[in-house]
Amino acid sequence: MAYRWKKNLKDCDVTDESAYLDRRQLIGGVAAGAMLAGIGTGARAMELAPNEWDDITSYNNYYEFGTDKKDPAKYAHMLTIKPWSVKIDGLVERPGDYEFGEIMEKMSVEERIYRFRCVEAWSMVVPWNGFELADLLELAGVKGDAKYVAFETVNRPDEMPGLRYPVLDWPYVEGLRLDEAMHPLTIMATGIYGRDIPNQNGAPLRLVVPWKYGFKSIKSIVRITLTADQPPTSWNKASAREYGFYSNVNPEVSHPRWSQATERVIGSGLFAKRKETLMFNGYEEEVASLYSDMDLAKFY
Repeated sequence: MAYRWKKNLKDCDVTDESAYLDRRQLIGGVAAGAMLAGIGTGARAMELAPNEWDDITSYNNYYEFGTDKKDPAKYAHMLTIKPWSVKIDGLVERPGDYEFGEIMEKMSVEERIYRFRCVEAWSMVVPWNGFELADLLELAGVKGDAKYVAFETVNRPDEMPGLRYPVLDWPYVEGLRLDEAMHPLTIMATGIYGRDIPNQNGAPLRLVVPWKYGFKSIKSIVRITLTADQPPTSWNKASAREYGFYSNVNPEVSHPRWSQATERVIGSGLFAKRKETLMFNGYEEEVASLYSDMDLAKFY
């Protein structure tokens, strides 16, 4: 496979498929080939043993289906993903409901290998399939006074039993500054390992911003709004002290309850040595200029 943006990563560095699918913050999927074993960065890759299928599909965080790790696998089949459309509105030239199939006909899907860093201080390396968010925004036509992009997850209490409980202020919402959204690293992912995203992992369309903590990569998107004002985001509303609007990976700024200086590599074993976290998750060269005039300890 030809992957873009590998950034010092090898195919053998990709997180083992089974370990990857065990975590909600990443999109799930099944390997397109025998891309087994590696995780880490460069020469620090290590061998992994694949999990059983039950492990792959039954250990997820997806609060819309419940807070227990097994809830998504139990209930996500209830989510209807066909038909699917995304409303694009706000400061755009061509607002409307964009049908998923029509979007895919107009987009160029690529395969990219990205690092992924969770705010909970664990990490993976993931092969994504998707298209640049900039291409979708250009399809809708961004107006000159737009400064931010807001995203919203599907909200169907009859299909998503977790919505009955006030874990967060539903629906799940996220946001980016426009220059972040238009950056070529920012993609709308439609699959991994060459296959579609399963329901329990956020089908059929999600955001991936590899230099930010994983909760910024909102799932099952049904609305995108261009706005002049900074939009609210779910975890920031829940606890602004712990989850900033930007949420860039920064080893020098600790979460109030734990350090972000190191991370646990998923699949490396419970007692494996932790890895040092890279600034902007290893994408400093590409994205640091976006924040050159900001105090990154203040705007976390």
